[in-house]
Amino acid sequence: MYSALADASPPPGLKSKYFQLALLLWCSGWLGSEDIGFIQYHVRRTSVTLLVHSTLPLGYYMGMCIAAPEKYLAYVHLISDGWRAFFTLSLALQLFSWVLVIYWSRHKWGNHPISKNLKAHALPQSGWGAVASSVNTEFRRIDKFATGAPGARVLITDTWIMKVTTYYVHIALQQDTHLTVTDSRQHQLSPDSATPVQILTLRVASINPSVKPFDIRLNSTEYAELREKLHAPIRNAANVVIHQTMSDLFLETFKSQVEMNQVYQLTSGQELESCIGCMQVPANTKLLRLCQEEGEGECQQCYCRPMWCLTCMGKWFASRQDQQKPETWLGSRVPCPTCRAKFCILDVCIVP
Repeated sequence: MYSALADASPPPGLKSKYFQLALLLWCSGWLGSEDIGFIQYHVRRTSVTLLVHSTLPLGYYMGMCIAAPEKYLAYVHLISDGWRAFFTLSLALQLFSWVLVIYWSRHKWGNHPISKNLKAHALPQSGWGAVASSVNTEFRRIDKFATGAPGARVLITDTWIMKVTTYYVHIALQQDTHLTVTDSRQHQLSPDSATPVQILTLRVASINPSVKPFDIRLNSTEYAELREKLHAPIRNAANVVIHQTMSDLFLETFKSQVEMNQVYQLTSGQELESCIGCMQVPANTKLLRLCQEEGEGECQQCYCRPMWCLTCMGKWFASRQDQQKPETWLGSRVPCPTCRAKFCILDVCIVP
């Protein structure tokens, strides 16, 4: 009985799973650990990524050989000129990728673009390995700043500014760089939450001519943490207004929504007074029950005259929200700051 069990082979599906697991273990063992050897890990990772991505055109061709047998793609001498050119280019791309990776691996990966970038920071009597050791050591510290998606991670340590991309790792020495805010984009939704986000673009430029400038992007709410980790000030070349808190972001969205609502026209002889919230600008908002018909919903009619500016009204609206659930702010209702009649964002009207 035991010999029969030993001779029995696993089903084909189980064989495939064994092969995938063995391949995964082999790649992870060869790549190493990012926590232990950050530079060495990404040197190997970018090389493997290039090889894998270069096989996609050839893999597509082989897949079409199986999916469309009537095209006779398995017989190169019978296919059309277009498919023959595609096969030739796919094969050439695969061969070129292997030659390139073999060239990178020479001299203990000294020809890799990441290694060459590190050489620009090395002292005359040392090589890129000493710089790699410094980066590896600082990456293992828990106080580093890290943010971004896997294809565009931003890492800042006490000495280095790094951006990890699919095929490369940008590295700049903090003391040699100048950071400048060049752009800002506001999105109403983000992949992580249903709240608006402001994405800042910063240009990292080094005084070292061998280090090419690069851009990093981060959420504006992480801007304060970024500044704490940097030793040099950040210039704002584009005069970008940075919203560092969720209330700041909500205020911009609140204003944009109110500007799309109905406009309230003052009656004859009525004049606007200063906002009782800030006492700096004229009051320019009026609450009118516009979201629903009379007798429906929770909103109530407000009979107060215009007494608040749009900014103060937005701050009041945000202050009455559950700070742990920002995704519910736009659809919530709050009491009027004067008469306590409930209203929503659709009931706020601009007074021109």
